[in-house]
Amino acid sequence: MTVTALQSAEERDVLQAAFHSFDQAAQTLQQSYCALTARVEQMDLELAHSNDALRRQLADNEAMRSHLDGILESLSTGVLVLDNGGVIVRSNAPAAHVLGIAATELCGRRVTEVLDLVGLSLCDRPQRIGQSVVAITRAPLQTQSGCWPGSLLLIQDMTRVYHLEEQLQRRDRLAAMGEMIGRIAHEIRNPLGSIELFASLLRRELGESAPGSLYAEQISQAVRAMDGLLANLLVYTNPVRTPHGWHPAESLILDSLSLAAHAISRVPVDIRLDLDPGISSIWCHEGQMKQVLLNLIVNGVQAMPSGGVLTIRLEHDEARTLGGPAVRLTVRDSGTGIDPAHRSRLFDPFFTTKEEGTGLGLAIVYAIVEAHHGRIDVEGAVGQGASFVIVLPYPVPVGLLAAEGAAAPRHDQRVEEESACVMLVEERSHG
Repeated sequence: MTVTALQSAEERDVLQAAFHSFDQAAQTLQQSYCALTARVEQMDLELAHSNDALRRQLADNEAMRSHLDGILESLSTGVLVLDNGGVIVRSNAPAAHVLGIAATELCGRRVTEVLDLVGLSLCDRPQRIGQSVVAITRAPLQTQSGCWPGSLLLIQDMTRVYHLEEQLQRRDRLAAMGEMIGRIAHEIRNPLGSIELFASLLRRELGESAPGSLYAEQISQAVRAMDGLLANLLVYTNPVRTPHGWHPAESLILDSLSLAAHAISRVPVDIRLDLDPGISSIWCHEGQMKQVLLNLIVNGVQAMPSGGVLTIRLEHDEARTLGGPAVRLTVRDSGTGIDPAHRSRLFDPFFTTKEEGTGLGLAIVYAIVEAHHGRIDVEGAVGQGASFVIVLPYPVPVGLLAAEGAAAPRHDQRVEEESACVMLVEERSHG
């Protein structure tokens, strides 16, 4: 064998070995590629599962956030979320409503600045803001890790509770005063009868032309005036509980306006009626309810010495203040308003802000409304007029009786009143 043939054989062996190594490397690379492809597919699958789980978690978190936001906005309590520096970072709608500041304007402001702006402070005692009474409490905000990233400021509207407590205190106070007044009135009435009798006998003996007859007549007039005052006191202490009936609402109000014509004619007053056409009648004692309306109308007119608007509104009580069907009868004036310091005493007997007045008008109104198992509240502020809101039970609507085929009460078949209703009207202004 020649040298050239040997070289060719060696080169062929080397080339074969190289091809063999290349095949092995390619096979190894193919195996690695397959393994890498399988790993990538597995990672893609794991990533897809992770993405699905993340999407589900994000959806759950968003649902939870929406749920918590809904709870926060649905609370009747105002909530302010503060950071450690006392800056508001979150608020709900009730907080913005009580403070009278938009939620977007609350965030980023110091809470002390906001409270000072509306006349409130960080204290536990009830505070008045406008027509509302609120209680403010502060609580630390703790996370699951035990950190204290800030605090919560809770603004609780205590207006209804405050009014209920005020009403209970007034009822107890008036009950005690009523018992005392009733006893005194009865004791005074007995000697007054004797004085009237002796004055009449004296006038008869002296004759109409005698000089002393005029004095006897004046004694009799003074006794009758005092007897009328005592009669009003007895109406306050024990309103006549005669049977109630259905009475046309519009006629009741118009008759009361006619009785108040003497006061209405003195000043330029615009009378406005806003009566729900679905309330044709009111379940009440006609004479006593006219007395209530007469007192409130005259009070409203006299609270507007330069004239104004007197609005009488009748509507259904959607809030179910009395726990059942009821109607709201509101007498609103645009007059001088009510001093907050006088609000709790308005219905007390003998309390009056008038130069001339006995302070019995609103006391009798309160007693009559209570005898109707109703409720009366007053709203308003100095310079913003006043609203007296009467809520009366509406037990069996006439329309419902007619719909059920029952005989609805006819307004011309009213229950006979057992006694005359004493009309006591206060003069000049509220109280």
